[in-house]
Amino acid sequence: MTPKAILLHLRLPFSLFLMPVYWFSLSQTRDFDVSKAAWIFVIWHLLVYPASNAYNSYFDKDEGSIGGLEKPPAVDKKLFYTAWVMDILAVVISLIWVDYVFAAAVLVYGLVSKSYSHTLIRLKKYPFLSWLIVGFFQGAFVYISTQQAISPVPLPVTSSLLPSLLSSMMLWAVYPMTQIYQHEEDAKRGDQTLSLLLGIRGTFLFTASIYSLAAIGFWYYLPYRHFLFFIMLTAPTLIFFLDWFRKTWLDESQANFKNTMRLNLLASIGLNVLFITLLIMQK
Repeated sequence: MTPKAILLHLRLPFSLFLMPVYWFSLSQTRDFDVSKAAWIFVIWHLLVYPASNAYNSYFDKDEGSIGGLEKPPAVDKKLFYTAWVMDILAVVISLIWVDYVFAAAVLVYGLVSKSYSHTLIRLKKYPFLSWLIVGFFQGAFVYISTQQAISPVPLPVTSSLLPSLLSSMMLWAVYPMTQIYQHEEDAKRGDQTLSLLLGIRGTFLFTASIYSLAAIGFWYYLPYRHFLFFIMLTAPTLIFFLDWFRKTWLDESQANFKNTMRLNLLASIGLNVLFITLLIMQK
């Protein structure tokens, strides 16, 4: 593989889709350590998530579009080693610049993400189990481990339960949509993903249900003024989702890579702006 092909498989722009959890965690933490917060941003978004993408690409060997990459280059062992080097570097940097507890969290996350695609375990084959695990680790686990690491004093985990659950619910809502255009390739590999199990229309209905529960949770958790920001900044995503749902109901070919990436981009931009706004308001 060329360095360019490896870089493409890291899918660095895809980190934008997972970034709202980080900003949400910061926005709900008072008087945090700015230096640690900066290092944690680099660790999650420039090392851990890209390493997970590379490892998944190596074992999937997709020929069709994958998340954040419409035409993936062929892979070889160099991508496998790149993923491991980045994960090890993430743990080392965590030990030096954050703390050993966060380093342990990064190590656990890396091992779980590898079990998602590795042929010996391949959580991806188990629709509801993979949905639960991916949503928990990319959401609640990242939220709590980030918050605990940046706070100058240990925070009671109970105070983070609801926002961390909401973080996971955001991921649980969008996760099946990231699989909706891969049914043929997943079926060919024998991966019974949640979206494949639900079907195209069922995936939209399932996502709408989980998103509705998440919205109710944010209404309960956020102050009224903050919830108004939530409504305004997530409205474009909701409008696009409903219009896409209507089009796909009539023509299932609309459940394609480009529309999925548009939904992910709208959702991530809206939520990133929301939580950065809440962070600024807190200061």
